[in-house]
Amino acid sequence: MAEYLEVVALVWFLICWLGYTGYSRRKANDRPCLSNTLDLYREDWMRVMLRRENRISDASVVGNLERNGAFFASSCLLILAGIITALGYTQEVMEVFSTLPFGNLPSRAVWELRMVVLLVVFIYAFFKFTWSMRMYNFVAVLIGGAPPPDDTKISPAGREAFAQSAAKVCNLAGDAFNLGLRSYYYALAVVTWFIHPLAFIGASTLVVVVLYRREFRSDALYALRAGKVFEEPVSRAEPTQPTNS
Repeated sequence: MAEYLEVVALVWFLICWLGYTGYSRRKANDRPCLSNTLDLYREDWMRVMLRRENRISDASVVGNLERNGAFFASSCLLILAGIITALGYTQEVMEVFSTLPFGNLPSRAVWELRMVVLLVVFIYAFFKFTWSMRMYNFVAVLIGGAPPPDDTKISPAGREAFAQSAAKVCNLAGDAFNLGLRSYYYALAVVTWFIHPLAFIGASTLVVVVLYRREFRSDALYALRAGKVFEEPVSRAEPTQPTNS
């Protein structure tokens, strides 16, 4: 029965992670959220960038965004090193954990499964953060190669196409960073698995609720939408007053 509960908890965690990822992507196509709202702001950023002669500020912003990804990627490596070390001392760690009043000590195989799941979550986060870093590097190259505002050889349509292309790369970088950051939330849920499978189920559900409220119902979303006029009635519709999160 205990091992059955472990499997149920793991399956529910995967449903929460993969299910919410797919849900948020689909809903971003027809309702306001942080993702599609920031996409529009990035498009405006690239259009304004093309009108500026001095683009040092734009390059500086991209550099800061890239460093954020580098910080989290480095943190992932440190965490991964700690998890791998703990895997080498499984018996010792289990003995220490058995002394805790709230600990639910499973079999060695289940304990190692928990550690491996946590390891996989941070490996996934590492790849997302490093891919985000690389795409922000692409954005820096695009800014460096952007046509100057006084170049008459570039038509308005050409400038708009360039802005859209640069914004698309920037949006992809932001999406990758967002997925990496979500992994930290899910990793915290996995940590509760070491307490009890039911705690793991509850934490996985809570993470989805928190992510949903912040993506679709947060005050930050309301503030971002209030500062911009949207033309499309469906995908750019104004959200209802959000709840605090």
